[in-house]
Amino acid sequence: MEILNLSDKNIHEEHICCAFSDKKCKDGYLKKKGWLKSEFKNAYSFKKLNVRGKVFIEYVPIEYSWLPLVGENFMVINCFWVAGKFKGQGNGKNLLQECLNDAKNMDGIVAISSDKKRPFMTDPSFLKYMGFEIIDEAAPFFKLWGLKTNTTANFPKIRNSAKSGSCSNKNGITAYYSNTCPFTEFYTNNLLREYAKAKNVPLTVHHIKNKIDGHNMPIPWIINSVFYKGELVTLEMKPNKHLDKLIG
Repeated sequence: MEILNLSDKNIHEEHICCAFSDKKCKDGYLKKKGWLKSEFKNAYSFKKLNVRGKVFIEYVPIEYSWLPLVGENFMVINCFWVAGKFKGQGNGKNLLQECLNDAKNMDGIVAISSDKKRPFMTDPSFLKYMGFEIIDEAAPFFKLWGLKTNTTANFPKIRNSAKSGSCSNKNGITAYYSNTCPFTEFYTNNLLREYAKAKNVPLTVHHIKNKIDGHNMPIPWIINSVFYKGELVTLEMKPNKHLDKLIG
């Protein structure tokens, strides 16, 4: 199947895979496209199969990455998703090969994932299968996976400030989100705000708007995260499922 490379020239006419059928996320969908357009000038890549489905990979040189990482001359996978009927057909390998091709003059590739398969994260079993290894860790479950193409290079690391697994605000709910995902805008500014109001719990929202904001994150994740009394609760966008058990 044909792999499309999104750019300023075609992003207006191409979908971005995730939320093209979800009307609730229309505003977030447009903001994700706006975010992509601003990052294309920083060598950001969004490549997808030419199908109507969730089969895509996003990556950027570490020098321009919003993730709280320290390193140089590596490519950073931002989002990597092969869903539904597109699994088991070699599509993941083909998309990863696109990233490797674009990183041919670099020292390798890194990706933030976890100790097991979690929503919105690249499947760590796939990364391991493709030759990646765990090169750094952060509480409570984050793993930085790396693949060298230059064996003499030093792997990047997670910033120390992003390793605690907790945030400084110990009062109520604290949420962080960016427009790197089309779902976050609706979830944070609608569902989560409504939930906090219904439970009469204080809510503090941090909108990650640039690389500096991302580098100042207390965890190595910029898409979406929810803390309660300072401790990380979830990266998923389902407040009732995860917060009810704590708040009651």
